[in-house]
Amino acid sequence: MAPIAQTQGGRANVLSFVYAHPIFRRAIGPLVVLVLWHCASTYGWVDARFVPAPLNVLNSLKEWMFGPVGASPYSGTWFTHAANSFYRVIGGFLIASVFGVVLGCIIGWSRLTSDLLDPIIQIIRPIPITAWVPFAVIFFGIRDGSAFFLIALGAFFPIVVNTAAGVAGTPKLLVRAARMLGIRKQNILPRVVLPSAMPYIFTGLRLGIGLAWVLVIVAEMMAVKSGLGFAMWDAYYFLRMDIIIGAMLSVGLLGFLSDLVIKAIGNHVLRWSRGL
Repeated sequence: MAPIAQTQGGRANVLSFVYAHPIFRRAIGPLVVLVLWHCASTYGWVDARFVPAPLNVLNSLKEWMFGPVGASPYSGTWFTHAANSFYRVIGGFLIASVFGVVLGCIIGWSRLTSDLLDPIIQIIRPIPITAWVPFAVIFFGIRDGSAFFLIALGAFFPIVVNTAAGVAGTPKLLVRAARMLGIRKQNILPRVVLPSAMPYIFTGLRLGIGLAWVLVIVAEMMAVKSGLGFAMWDAYYFLRMDIIIGAMLSVGLLGFLSDLVIKAIGNHVLRWSRGL
């Protein structure tokens, strides 16, 4: 009975350790997906030609990054493509952030501006970004300008909508208290309303950076000739599904890391809300 009790106690300790550490809890989902993916491609649940096994994708991704195992056209080019995509994402996202936050503050603060601009934003917002590709190519050419335009346009809407909602939702009692304490009217927005709206703003920024990584693939497939999206589209013509899946995983990981950075900045800026 003692060994059984010790075994059960050991399992309980392992489970409590996993439960107590969020890194291990967050790894369970991806590991389950990885096992299912391996089983699907290895045991014939799907055609392995179109859904390569994880190990095959990993080997192709390693060659794509560091080259030259098979000396394919993709060998050793990953960092160049990833750097180009990252540059376009950051450029488009920064443009969207500046315009989105500024315009969102104006719309949320002024009823007149909201009545004038909000209908235009709500009409344009549902239009797919792919519909803007011809205009981007005509006005900016097959260059980075097209990618910046498409990424900034798509990331702009969640930022401006969330910012406007946060500014408009500032408690009136908070504004009245600030006025009673002697804060001038022109200082209410930057000193009271903007800090109050910060949680909404950072939510919009997180949504915006996620959309930026989605849209960089669209832009690079249609409007530029480099980047992870371009490599993905080029690999499609040769049915290099391992490269396509590797590019998808790369975009997902880079987007996840970008979100973590914005989340960390938000936690630092909003530490006052937790009494820190």
